[in-house]
Amino acid sequence: MRDARVALILACMVMPLLGQEKTAEGPTSEKAQKTYNEALDHVRHRMKGLALDAFKKADKQDGGHCLACQKKMIAYGLELQEWKTAEMAAEEMVEQAQGNQHVAAAHFRLGIVLIDEGLAKHKDELFARAHDEMTKALAAAHNFPGAVFGDGRALAYLKQDEAAKARFEEFVKMQPENDPDRQRALRYISQPDLARARMAPPFTVTTNDGQRLSMDDLAGKVVLLDFWATWCGPCREALPHMREIAKKFQGQPLVVLSVSLDSDEQKWKDFIVKNEMTWPQYRDGGFTGPIAKEFGIAAIPHTFTIDADGVLQDEHIGDAAIEGKLKKLVARARELQSPAKQAQ
Repeated sequence: MRDARVALILACMVMPLLGQEKTAEGPTSEKAQKTYNEALDHVRHRMKGLALDAFKKADKQDGGHCLACQKKMIAYGLELQEWKTAEMAAEEMVEQAQGNQHVAAAHFRLGIVLIDEGLAKHKDELFARAHDEMTKALAAAHNFPGAVFGDGRALAYLKQDEAAKARFEEFVKMQPENDPDRQRALRYISQPDLARARMAPPFTVTTNDGQRLSMDDLAGKVVLLDFWATWCGPCREALPHMREIAKKFQGQPLVVLSVSLDSDEQKWKDFIVKNEMTWPQYRDGGFTGPIAKEFGIAAIPHTFTIDADGVLQDEHIGDAAIEGKLKKLVARARELQSPAKQAQ
């Protein structure tokens, strides 16, 4: 999983602002429509590079006015790190946006692209430009949580911690208490350095036994996130190893969370009972499930090791020897817990 997931999470925050936005129309010219449909066909066949090229071509054939093309160009441009294409599409959207809400959304999307590009290229000038875009978004629509949060991130990467904290505090006031992004903002307020770290995406799930688990509620504990499915042969082969890890670290500051991509709920439930998978279990429903999408899952088994601060430390596709890394992270988690216990 690369840092761009942060930008994709931010992208979801544009939707509350545009709750009344109609589905974007495709290109108007017949030639562009044909190319656009070819792009959609590439998407269905998971040929993302070809799809991106076709969306770009369709937009050009439509005179740079294809909003649907531009949104796809941004989405796949971010995913494939085609920064020039994503930035061009976002700038076209800014130029064509009409009405405060759409103007705000366009500047926000451009800000997302610049944050993502800045993370990949480690260039402060891109974060500075992202800050400018988020500021313009908020000038058009001041009650825009996504832009507030996004500006906080841009300012944090610029190491303007006090200004970043002010934005995160503003965001916290705008969101309900159980919102995962609100929980994340609270952590950034108390630990500004985390806003610059490679953090695991915030999420909240309810496990098969009714337990509610939130990534940020697990602060202070190491988390081993295990993506799998009952129909996956390598996953079944790795199961004894995962069971051994869960047993070995039982009672220690470590949480193993298995996220199933099964679509058949009953088959999943029967499998975890039969195979004595007694650690926390959650069914995400497939590769397009919300948690799988946030972590960019394309193959399983896929594990992520997350430290006590919520920072991503390791990821592996396939079974892997990870006990050594887990022991070190658990030892550090214990060290972090000791001062807290002494203060009580």
